[in-house]
Amino acid sequence: MEKRFKLSVEDVLEKQFNIDFKGYSSGEVDEFLDLVIADYQQYNKMIEELGDHLQEYERQINTLKAKVVELEGKQGLSTNEPNGNNLDILKRLSRLENEVFRR
Repeated sequence: MEKRFKLSVEDVLEKQFNIDFKGYSSGEVDEFLDLVIADYQQYNKMIEELGDHLQEYERQINTLKAKVVELEGKQGLSTNEPNGNNLDILKRLSRLENEVFRR
């Protein structure tokens, strides 16, 4: 899968901050980053599951498309001639009706 994000779970996990005299509480930063990491992990898991579902649905679609083509082929072979004959008969009837009712 294409990488679209700038940060990975490992990037967040391994991030080191410089300590200043008036810096943030390292405990609060760690807690917040733990939440971010947990969200990233959950998000990655969800993306993988959705990708798996998508692949399964694409396989099902391809299978169903193949069945449709197969059934259309069978239908075309079994009903092609009668429909052609019926169409010819309908055309002839239409011409006869036109001739009869024109008079």
